[in-house]
Parts: sequence; C-alpha cells; structure tokens
Amino acid sequence: MKSRILVLSIGLVVSSFLVLFSSCKKINEATELGADLVPAVDNVHTFEVALNTVTKNLLDTASTQVLYTDLVALGDINDPEFGQSHGNSDFSISPSSFGTYPFLNKDSLDIDSVVLSLSYQAAYGDTVNNGLQTLRVYEISKTSGFIDTVLYKFSDPTSDFPTTGTELGSATYAIKDLADTITLTRGADTSQVNNVVRIRLDNSLGARFAQYDTTNGYKSDSLFRTLFPGFAVKADATGNAFSYFSLSDLSKTKLTVYFRATINGKRDTTSFDFYHSRNGQSNFIDRQNGGSYLAYLNSGAGDKVYLQSAPGSYVSVKIPALDTFGNKVIHRAEIVATKIPSPFDDIFSPPSRLILDRTNKGTPDTAFILQNDLVADATGALSFASFGGTLLSDNTFRFNISRYVQSIVTKHEPNDTLRIYAPLRTRLYNSSLKITFGVPGIAAIAKGRVVLGGGTFADSTTRLRLRIIYSNL
Repeated sequence: MKSRILVLSIGLVVSSFLVLFSSCKKINEATELGADLVPAVDNVHTFEVALNTVTKNLLDTASTQVLYTDLVALGDINDPEFGQSHGNSDFSISPSSFGTYPFLNKDSLDIDSVVLSLSYQAAYGDTVNNGLQTLRVYEISKTSGFIDTVLYKFSDPTSDFPTTGTELGSATYAIKDLADTITLTRGADTSQVNNVVRIRLDNSLGARFAQYDTTNGYKSDSLFRTLFPGFAVKADATGNAFSYFSLSDLSKTKLTVYFRATINGKRDTTSFDFYHSRNGQSNFIDRQNGGSYLAYLNSGAGDKVYLQSAPGSYVSVKIPALDTFGNKVIHRAEIVATKIPSPFDDIFSPPSRLILDRTNKGTPDTAFILQNDLVADATGALSFASFGGTLLSDNTFRFNISRYVQSIVTKHEPNDTLRIYAPLRTRLYNSSLKITFGVPGIAAIAKGRVVLGGGTFADSTTRLRLRIIYSNL
C-alpha cells in the first residue's frame, strides 16, 4: 500500500503519552495487514513507539432497523458480567397463492394439524449445558399498530407488539439437538428436515383460515393481513442462550396447515403453506445492563473496556500524543486492543468483527469512515482484510490506520476521537467523496461481547494503544 507523503518537519516529542521501545529488534507483534511492507525496527533508521490512549465506556444509542433478511434472535441470556438480554420476534405471513381457495372444498374440510416451522441458523451463549429453550406463539393484536411498511428497530420496546387471544402453541427444544434430522411421516409419505424448530399450533387457527374466501383473505396480501396481522413469538426466561432464525428462508420458515377434503367424491389429504414473504417483521432485544459492564458505564473508568454488540456499547479513544508527534514517515500505525480474561468468556464469545470509525466536535452527530484506510476493492466491497477488526491468534483486535496517522502528522489533519464498537451494520460518512457508506458489522444482532484492556490498564503491554512504526525525515 503506497501513500503520498508531504515532507514538512522533523521532530519527536516524548511525553507521558508516549513510550519508546529502545531495544534493537525486528517487528514481532502481529502485523497481518501488509507486514511485508514494514521495515525491521533497528532504532537507527526505523523506530517503534506506542502512544497511550484515553478510553471511556459509553452506551451506543444508535438504532438498527430490522431488515427482511436479518436473522432474528429468540431466547434469554443471563450474563453475570454484562447483564440480562431477552429476544422476542413478531412477523407477518402471507398465503403462498392468491385468487383461489387453498383448502379445496370448504364443505368437506377437516383440519389435521397446524405447524409453524422456523429455520434455525445459529446460536450464542450456553448451548451445551443450559441450551433448553421454550418458544410460545400468539397472534399479534389487530389494534397493536403492527404494519408492514415500517422497518422496526431492534432496541425499541414498542416493537414487542401486544397480542390477542390465548397462546396458539409452544415448543421446547435443546439447541444442541437442532442439527439432528427429523423424519416427518404423513400417510405413506415421509420427508426429513433438520435445523428447524416445529411448533404445533391449535387447529382452530387452520379452521379460521379455512373460513376466509377469495373475496377477502385470499383476494390479496393486504386484505389477508387485515384479517391476520401475524405471529408474536415470545421466549421464556429460561436457558442461557439466543437462537437465531431466518424468517426469509422460505424453504424452512413457514406455516403449514395439514387438512383433508373431498374432491370429486375422493378424499384427499394435503397441505397448504403460508410464508413470511415480504417486509413486516420486528425483533425486540431487551438489554438489562448489569455486572461490571454497568459499573464501568456508570463510573467512566478507563482501565477496562466493555464492548457489548449492538444494541450495546462503544469505547471512545483519544490519542493526545498525536498532536505533538511531529512529521515522520509512517510505515505502519495500528490501534491495538487486547482481549483480557473476563468471567464466562468461554460461554459468551467476542463479536465476529469490531468497527473503528471517528467523530469530531464540528459534527457530533456524524460518524466518519476512515476512508483512506478502509477502502473499497475492485468489486466495491470494503477491504476489511487490510483494515482489520477481527480477533487474531494473539488475542488482539488490530486496526490499520497508517494513512490516517500520516495525514495528521504531515498535513495536520484533525486528531479526531475514535470509536470502537460491534454494530450489526452502520452508516458512515466519507468526507472525501461526500457520501454515506453502509458498513457491515457482526453477522447477527446481539451476538458477542468482549472485555479489552483500556488506556490505563495496569499491564502496559495489554493497554489499548496506538502502535507506530516510523522513520525520521
């Protein structure tokens, strides 16, 4: 990676914010991001320094909308270090066809069974020792305000919609067993499925659907939804994990009504499917912060960083020593954040990716992408492989911000406040192109948490720091 460098001055300021590594050595810290281009540190021509940071734990108040393809989290987590989390989901369904009556012959109809199937994709938490979960299904109330033209937000309590009537059905399952194959038998026909939670619902729902006709329920999608707004799936406060389901997987997520009807004097056994085929979904994630996480949010202490994936927290990172670092040739500059042991971190794993961005005083409500370091490749995808953000084998998260630091020491660009967090996705402004980018984060909502050494952590080798490999001019 090449950078254009404007030579201005020579200088090095050693202060309380700067620690100079004086021993002659080669670079031996992890430098997966372009390590072949970084010269060896010899303390004659090339030097290494670590700049201390000022860190602060803060809640991330930004909201994330639930998209049609997002996995939804269902379950309950009790993490003594971070607190309790709970997930419920609401979604609409639609008939698989319109304009015809789906149950063949209303006058001879018998409902055999009604089954809601949910496509299981992943889990987070204690899926082995405490992965027994119960899901309960209700009908969303017609007066709840639930509509399909709005993308609801994960952290909005109003997206946990009121229900009507009694429970339609429930299922209890062990997460670790969901991959096992289930054989389904209906008459002489058999089929096999796995990674599906099947919830038997009351037959009265099938009978109700059978009463609709082509002048109302089966005339159009919008008419059907006025009669049946959708399902509210609520998890019991048991187990210690989240299960993740794909509502948009039409091969496995569906409501199936099994029935018998007489056509032309012959009794026929068949079924009809309803799908979540378009927008009309919510997933309320209720966070009740607790433990050391809550204590650090309240105290503002900077020796440890508590990052909870969205909807969660972020850490602000300031690097005062960059203001007086002087003009250098920056071979490499990287934020190094080290994972430190925390209770139950063998159960509650770190986020799959952390995001680093920047904010400034001039536009406090806008977050900026580090556009010179997190750039798009030929396909338009952001180059996370060179930028970093995933946990490495040495228990560090590293972010390559070499060009950003070069612009500060050479062009005297502002030394902004940095942020590290674990969003599902975020939107960041590119100040060069003057456009906003959608930036992907973790794979699923509320999946991952980690404790990092902060800017004042007792062990200086574990502190969150800016590591710079440079040469004097």
